[in-house]
Amino acid sequence: MSRNIPHLSPINNPAQNRPGHVGRPHNVEAADRLAIGLKTVVFICTANYYRSRFSEYLFNALAEKQGLPWRATSRGLRTWMAANEGPISELTAYRLTAMGVAFDAERFPIPLSAADLENADLVVAVKKAEHYAMMREQFPAWADRIEYWHVDDIDCATADEALPICQSCIQALVDRLIAAERKGRQRTGCAAR
Repeated sequence: MSRNIPHLSPINNPAQNRPGHVGRPHNVEAADRLAIGLKTVVFICTANYYRSRFSEYLFNALAEKQGLPWRATSRGLRTWMAANEGPISELTAYRLTAMGVAFDAERFPIPLSAADLENADLVVAVKKAEHYAMMREQFPAWADRIEYWHVDDIDCATADEALPICQSCIQALVDRLIAAERKGRQRTGCAAR
């Protein structure tokens, strides 16, 4: 690799296992999601290269496994600023590979658009201290309408520190959405027996 990477444990050391495309990610276009009743969560980070991509693919794997009618996508607020090497962070790719989670190793980062926000059922920025100001600058009407987490970028925490926190946040979100879906079915008399 051509750049220095912070200390990594074997679980996410890209030098030990070059990740690639693992299976095919569950990628459903917006019109198709509406037709089959899927809701959408958009994960946002700065570059759409590391944290938001990890969130997108892990969320989709967990949602599909649990039968949750939600699918994720991810976007970046400043994709042009990052000095990315390739379409996805090797740290993200390695961690997803180690977990057996499918991801698209060829999709490059995508900037966030107003349409992404308008078409989403839920929007999560992965670090409030970093992304709130960017949201106020680029999408001021949305800055106070989205959810924020606290998952540090690689300049503040190693992947061994940040990605498990991100994973915990994703699992908590999936659990919360499952509970809300069950509660919604009970209110409508459609509870699974």
